[in-house]
Amino acid sequence: MVGHGQQCGGQALKGKRDYDEDDIRVRPGRSSRPRTRTRPAHDDAIDGFVFAVDRGRYTCATDDGRIVTAMRARELGRKAVVVGDRAHLVGDTTGTTGSLARIVRIAPRTSVLRRTADDDDTTAEGRLERVVVANADQLVIVSALRDPQPRTGFIDRCLVAAYDAAIEPLLCFTKADLAGAEEILDYYRELDLRHVLCRPDAEPDALRSALAGRVSVLVGHSGVGKSTLVNRLVPGVDRAVGVVSAIGKGRHTSTSAVALPLPGDDGWIVDTPGIRSFGLAHVSAESLLHGFSDLVDGALECPPGCEHTVEEPDCTLSAWAAAGRADPRRLESYRRLLASRSSTEWIG
Repeated sequence: MVGHGQQCGGQALKGKRDYDEDDIRVRPGRSSRPRTRTRPAHDDAIDGFVFAVDRGRYTCATDDGRIVTAMRARELGRKAVVVGDRAHLVGDTTGTTGSLARIVRIAPRTSVLRRTADDDDTTAEGRLERVVVANADQLVIVSALRDPQPRTGFIDRCLVAAYDAAIEPLLCFTKADLAGAEEILDYYRELDLRHVLCRPDAEPDALRSALAGRVSVLVGHSGVGKSTLVNRLVPGVDRAVGVVSAIGKGRHTSTSAVALPLPGDDGWIVDTPGIRSFGLAHVSAESLLHGFSDLVDGALECPPGCEHTVEEPDCTLSAWAAAGRADPRRLESYRRLLASRSSTEWIG
């Protein structure tokens, strides 16, 4: 038996293949050398002002007048690029047709105007927050005095957003040939707001003077004449002009925000799409009060932790307004905005 096993083992050994170094396969392993996170300094980057955004392409104006199309570089990570940003550009910055540069850095923003998006943009984490524009100096709230009627709820929302972003507001009333502004100005008499009146039969000189040398954002419901103003301020731009529907609401004409240079290098105006709501869910309750400075002194008399709602038994704001120290309409608007921050109802 032993001999038979030795014989079988010998035959098995003879059947095995002889291996050499060509048969050895080494599986590549992970390098022990740590990956570097050092990024290029891009010291040769040039500055550009982002004035249009369209499907992942960013149109920038350089300081020497070139118009450069760019894309996001990997160095930006998930940081958004919006109209008004000061971008640092590398690559092909010639501005020739078909050229494409890269945005490698965004300069620190001096201001960020935000709004909470509409209900159809709600996610599991809540309603999305959208940046309207960066680095603006002024928010021009465009409202018609008639056709459609001015809506103080919308204006109040815009004022809160402006104060929250540390941007100076300006009320711009269009269609001043159809109605006077006395009633709506009385509503805001305690705020000492700047305002201009615009008529279709006169040049918007007062508005043009207020825009000079600044980056200004124009917001307003569709149909209030915002695009008409833009076409008069920037000849040849041909922004689409809409009409007011039979129910008194404007039809949306502009579809994307774009910054337009005022003639004579005298500033920029950012024309935004007509919007039906200006969500404020991103604004804290404390910051919300900054848009109602006429109520601040009354709120100081409230007990600590007062939420200033109508249900608060010790809130002094109701008595403050009843005594004629504040406009009851302003208090009602403030409380409506407080309630709307945590609800899905848009009030404007």
